[in-house]
Parts: sequence; structure tokens; C-alpha cells
Amino acid sequence: MLSRHPSAVDVETVVADFRRRGWARLGRVASAETLEELRARADDIMLGRVDGARLFFQRDSESGRYEDLVFGRGWEGPSLSYRKIEKLETDPVFRAWLGNPLFERVARAVVGDAVSVYRATLFTKSAEGGTVLPWHQDGGSFWGLDRDPELQIWTALDDAPEEAGCVEVVEGSHARGLATPLGGTIPADVAGREGAEERRLPVDARAGEALLIHNMLWHRSGRNTTGAPRRAFTVSYIPASTRCTRRRRAPREFLRVF
Repeated sequence: MLSRHPSAVDVETVVADFRRRGWARLGRVASAETLEELRARADDIMLGRVDGARLFFQRDSESGRYEDLVFGRGWEGPSLSYRKIEKLETDPVFRAWLGNPLFERVARAVVGDAVSVYRATLFTKSAEGGTVLPWHQDGGSFWGLDRDPELQIWTALDDAPEEAGCVEVVEGSHARGLATPLGGTIPADVAGREGAEERRLPVDARAGEALLIHNMLWHRSGRNTTGAPRRAFTVSYIPASTRCTRRRRAPREFLRVF
């Protein structure tokens, strides 16, 4: 699955960079065959050619505005305009990729020896443009965990230059913790006070490249103007001892991967 042997990657240096900046490049690590398989699987899932009953779906907003997203509809029929597909740790193809031995080395270095998956998600920006994702953090009480996660590994399935809506970050912002106890979207007044727009750093990526992203890092992405799809698969790894704290429904159980 990998384009190079896991031992050829200097994981210690990459993790040190991640801890300092809040993100780091792992390099182009997915083989051409793996990319082809993951892209085909993504299309099959969105077009309903495989069973997606266990998955969570959300369509793009018609306007491309995040504020206009509709929640709670799930699968709405075959379409390549789904913005987000979650629970891909239950899919055999994506499950195989998130459990590869290089990601295992990274996850153990950051999280510890016992590692589970909080979520495994396909984020897509369709050829029609997709939806803007505003500044946000992936943690806080909204996530319903007994501790905030740290590590996400993001894999580009397609080239992701700035014009395709690449990830943008505020480097070092992870060090200050949560902007709000709830987590999620950064309030506009907080983003303005911290100069997020002036400090934004576009992080372009080539197909097959993986990035480490700290959950507390402020990050966002714009619309895709290339006329080609921009798909990325991101996995949030957590200590296996992490517990779900939600009360309205039965607490979630997380897949142990390492």
C-alpha cells in the first residue's frame, strides 16, 4: 500500500515538527495502486455501488456556504457532491489504509502504544466547487470525549493546490488550546482578534501525500475552482483508553487499531 518502506521515514523528526507547528508533512506515502483503489472506493460509496448503510453522509450546500449546510438527511441518493462521509473505519478498503504500518509508527509515537480511531472521514470538494469549511478546531465538549484528541493523519487522494481548496492553517495555534469550551468553529471575533486571516498558511498537497494535523490547530479550506474533484481521507487517532461521555444515547465504542 505504501510507496516506500515505513522504516525509510524519519518519524521522530516529523513528530517533532508536528508538535512545534501543529502540523507536519509525512511525505508522499500512498502508492499509485493504493490511490487508484481509494479513489474508486470513494466513488463507489458516493454513487451507491457498495453498501453504505453503516456510514454517515452529508451533501454539499447548494450555495457552497457552510452556513447553508443541511444536517440529518444522510444518504440522499447517488451523487459525487457529498461533502463528508464518516465511519469509514467500517469500510474494508479505507480500514486497510488507516491501519498501514507507517501510520502505526506515527500514531504510537504521538498517542501511545494502545491506539483507537475516533473517526475516519472522507472530505470531498466536488468538481462543482464543494463547500467552504471555516476556521475550526477538532476538539472540545462537542466531540463528547473524556479528553481532547491530538492527532489526525490526512491523506490527499487527489492533488490539492490552493485553488482546489487545500487545507489552510494558523501555524502554532494548537499551543493555546481550545478557543471555546465547545470547540468546533472559531467565532469570527476570536479569529479577527488573533489575526487568523493575516496569519493563514495554505498547505498544498500532492496526491498520495499525508499530513499530520493537530486537533487543536486552527484550520479551514475554501472552495474548489479547478473543475476536478479534490478528495482527502482523514483519521483521528486516540488513546485506546479514551471514553465517550455522551448521555443522550449509548456511549460510543471506538475501534482499536494498534
